[in-house]
Amino acid sequence: MSNSVSFIHAADLHLDSPFQGLTDIPNTMFSEVRNSTFTALNNLVKTAINKQVDFVLLVGDLFNNERQSLKAQVQLRTAFEQLGKHNIPVYMSYGNHDYINGNIHPMIYPENVHIFPNETISFFTFEKENQKIASIYGFSYENRAVTENKSIEYDVIDKTIPFHIATLHGSIFGNKDHDPYAPFKLQHVIEKHFDYWALGHIHKREIIAKLPPVVYPGNTQGRHRHEAGEKGCYYVTLSKTSTNLEFVPLQAIQFDSAKIDVTNCESLQDVEEKIMETAGNQPIKKLIHLTLHGENEKMIAFENEGLLKELIAIVNESLIKDDIWAYIYDYRLQIDDNSKIDYDDFFVGEVIQSLEDLEFADVLEELYNHPRGRKFIEKISNEEMKQKAKQFLLYELLKVGR
Repeated sequence: MSNSVSFIHAADLHLDSPFQGLTDIPNTMFSEVRNSTFTALNNLVKTAINKQVDFVLLVGDLFNNERQSLKAQVQLRTAFEQLGKHNIPVYMSYGNHDYINGNIHPMIYPENVHIFPNETISFFTFEKENQKIASIYGFSYENRAVTENKSIEYDVIDKTIPFHIATLHGSIFGNKDHDPYAPFKLQHVIEKHFDYWALGHIHKREIIAKLPPVVYPGNTQGRHRHEAGEKGCYYVTLSKTSTNLEFVPLQAIQFDSAKIDVTNCESLQDVEEKIMETAGNQPIKKLIHLTLHGENEKMIAFENEGLLKELIAIVNESLIKDDIWAYIYDYRLQIDDNSKIDYDDFFVGEVIQSLEDLEFADVLEELYNHPRGRKFIEKISNEEMKQKAKQFLLYELLKVGR
C-alpha cells in the first residue's frame, strides 16, 4: 500500500470575473485580463499533470457567480477532460458565489470529477492500485449563504484508510473582513482527526495551522489591487511522518502596488525616470497601482495641470511595447506640503471638520448597488475617499493662498 499521497489544493478560481475598474486599459490588453482566470486554470492543469499528482481539490467558488456563463463551464469541462486523460480525479465543491440552486443550466462533467452534492457532509474515497488511500470530505453550498458552523459535522469514517482530508469553504469566527459563511473555530478543526484541512473563501494565501495543516491557498488570479501579489495553489504531499507544501504561482497577470518618493524630483523627467526604474523590466505581466508621495510642492502644480496623468499615459505607451508588459492602471498622489495652510484659520478648520464628518460610503452606496454600475466600479474605502478629498481641498487652498 502507498505510504504517501499528493494533490493540488486550489480554491476561488472565480472564472469569468468582470474585472471592475479596468475599462480604461487598451482593448487588446483588457481581453487578456478578462481571460486571465481561464489562463490560471490552464496553468493549474499543467501543474497537476507535470507533478503527476494523485488528485486535485477545488474548494468552492470556481465560478464568479451563480449564473455561470456557458464559456466558463465549457472551459472548466475541458480542463477536467485534460486531467482525466492523465487519470487525475477532481474533488470539488460549490461555494457562496456559485451555489448549486443558482445555476439553472448545470454542465455535466466527465467521470473523473466528483462533486459534493449538497450541504450534508459526505466523502469520496480515492483508490490507488486497487487500494483505498484517502478519503476526501466536504459539502457544497445549495444556496448563497451557509451560516452554521459546519466544521462540527466533520468526522473520520473509516480509520483503516491511511489519509483523511477535509475540504471547507468558509471563514474563521470573528473574521470581519469577509462574509461569515460556514464559520469555524480553529481549535475545533485542529482537534478533529484529519491529516489536512483544505480551505476556500478567503482570497489571501495563509497557512493558519501546521499540525494538522489548515490552509487557505488564496485565489488563483488576482482581480483588483486588494488582491495583489502572487496567486496560485498548493502542491501537497502527505505521508504518515511528514507533510510538504509547495506554493505554485498560477496567475496570468499580477496586480501590484508601487510607491515612489518624489520629494527630490525637480522635473517631470525626474518623475518619469523614477517610474520607469520601478515599473520597467518586470518578470511577469503586471497591472500596477502607483502612489507618488513625499514633500514636493511642484507635484501639486503638475497634478492640477493634468501633467502627471499625461506622463502616466506616456510611460504606459512605453511599458506595453514588450511581450512581458506592465501597465499603470491607476495612480494616487500623496504630497505632504501644506505648510502654507493655516490650520488654525476658522474657515480652514470648518472645511476640514466638515470633511471628517462626511460618510462617503453612504453617499456612494446607491451607485455601488446599481445593477449595471457596480460591475464597472471598484469600491473605495471611506478613509481613502476622505484622504483624496482632503488632499484636493488643501491643494486648492494652497493655490489660493499663494
